[in-house]
Amino acid sequence: MKKIECIIRPDKLIELQDKLDGVTTGVTVTHVKGYGATKGETQIYRGTPVTFNLLPKIKIEVVVDDEKVEKVVEIIQNVCRTGKVGDGKIFIFPAEEVIRIRTGERGSKAI
Repeated sequence: MKKIECIIRPDKLIELQDKLDGVTTGVTVTHVKGYGATKGETQIYRGTPVTFNLLPKIKIEVVVDDEKVEKVVEIIQNVCRTGKVGDGKIFIFPAEEVIRIRTGERGSKAI
């Protein structure tokens, strides 16, 4: 099993959620702020330039069986790629164990 985390543009959330439906059993969505290569943006506030270096982003977390990892990564890339700086990142981690609290099921049955 693998845990896939991705940081994406907020406007891509609904489309990504729709595309992941049926491939995954569920996702966790967190509203986050951060910066990468964009280093934030500068806006004019009352005539003074103000730099906002923490931009709003969405963090998606999903745990899938190993055979679904490439499909999920492909979906994320296809939906979230605009070709512009700030499209986001995908991180893949091993998930040693998953336990469903309600039933005590473990492993793939618990996903």
